[in-house]
Amino acid sequence: MSRRKKKSKNELHKLSTQVVNVVLIDDAVKSELLDLMKRLGIVRSESYNKLGSVRHWGMNWQNAYPEVRSFRTPESLGLPSKLMEWTVSDVAKAILAQQAATVALVVRKIWIRYPDEEARNQAYRKLKSTEFRKDPFLSRIIREQFQRGHTWVGNQIVYQPEAYSVTRISRFVYRLSASGLRKGKRVQFHVRSNRKPSGQIRVIYNSELDRFEVHFLVSFGTYIKSKDEERTPIGIDKGYTEALIDSNGRFYGEGLGKLLTKKSDRITNKNHKRGKLFAIFGKHKEYDRAKAARILGNNLSRKTENKRYKKDQAVICSLLGRVSKSLFSAGKLKVFAEDLTEPIKNKRQAKSMSRKLNSSVKGQMRDSLKKWADWSDSVISEVNAAYTSQTDAATFTLLGKRDGDRFIRHTGVVVQADCNAAKAILYRGTDKEITRYMKAGEVQAVLLRRTAMFLKLEGKSLEDAVELSWLDSKHRKNPEFQKLVGGSLPMTRKKTQH
Repeated sequence: MSRRKKKSKNELHKLSTQVVNVVLIDDAVKSELLDLMKRLGIVRSESYNKLGSVRHWGMNWQNAYPEVRSFRTPESLGLPSKLMEWTVSDVAKAILAQQAATVALVVRKIWIRYPDEEARNQAYRKLKSTEFRKDPFLSRIIREQFQRGHTWVGNQIVYQPEAYSVTRISRFVYRLSASGLRKGKRVQFHVRSNRKPSGQIRVIYNSELDRFEVHFLVSFGTYIKSKDEERTPIGIDKGYTEALIDSNGRFYGEGLGKLLTKKSDRITNKNHKRGKLFAIFGKHKEYDRAKAARILGNNLSRKTENKRYKKDQAVICSLLGRVSKSLFSAGKLKVFAEDLTEPIKNKRQAKSMSRKLNSSVKGQMRDSLKKWADWSDSVISEVNAAYTSQTDAATFTLLGKRDGDRFIRHTGVVVQADCNAAKAILYRGTDKEITRYMKAGEVQAVLLRRTAMFLKLEGKSLEDAVELSWLDSKHRKNPEFQKLVGGSLPMTRKKTQH
């Protein structure tokens, strides 16, 4: 008699979503699925409208269906009860994810508002329920960031395992029999996949490509979670020309900038031409409606452009995936990266440069790194990004100047700027004085104090460093600069109050 192996608490699965296409489907089945999606779209919209307010903050997703059923029954739409229940539960989970994202956005404001750690923890506890509504500050910042949920999604069906069955037809073709509108009678269609669909699946109609898709989770094995001491610390700097540069001087994803520039310029040129066509369309709209309709249908549709955009995005996502996989192929890492969730304020750039930087897919890069970090039993810790590119990684001061891809130290030594920034980020990961949510001005003040201490050992002052072009004159605007020049240089580091 064989015994089942006991699963460890630290054993985690490597999960990824797989998308497979429906390759064979009858017109009658297609019509029934579209009708079912339309009815479930009404349920999804009404559920978002009901549950998407602050009043349902921190709700239990398992209690969402009874609340929605109090005003919308499955019989009123001719829906199977289970399909409606799974749709409502899916909506509730999406709303909870939106609430979690909102909390992540307001953490910085809470950190700045409450200097005491106990007060911060108390605020975090309030955010787990509707108790935060009694706190004027928390209520205000949550309502600023959290928008009441609404949706117009009406092209998907959520199935649990008991609502469908899978039969293998050939090596890469499976037949799915799933619940439809009629009780006791299932609809059948074929999908092409190298893995058997299992668990919760999501059937989605892609209107742009006029096809059905099946989305499901795939496990690529398990791993045992390690301790931090077993991971190698490393810093990475996210770039535009290259995707990543690590603190060991290795470059990842060279050519990313060319892909982003090519995509951005193509879209810009296309939109310039579309603007002229829109002007012609508007001119003919008044006296020749037939010609205006032809221009709108044949020249101003989005089908071709959407296909090109998806193709460009697929190439970029593929590159980012290879970059992340290559980074974590070395083993278990503790990666320190810049926190780029907040936009850089007071940073003026040319329109073309701003447009290209806005398309630098920071979110996709972050998600790709997180996925491969989980799969390789690594962790990613985000650090304060302020002045990492302007800090000399050799002295951890503001001495030196960045000029494109070069960082010129105050001694005249020239190093690669992104590699220098990656080393500064690695040091920032263990810096107890500069925390993740400090304001840029406070980070600048800390670095100015360190710069002043370093210069004092050299027999020079901050003003001397500015005159010698070692230190950028913009740092004079910080009040800490005037304080240090006035002779109040501390011999020991101050603990920053924030």
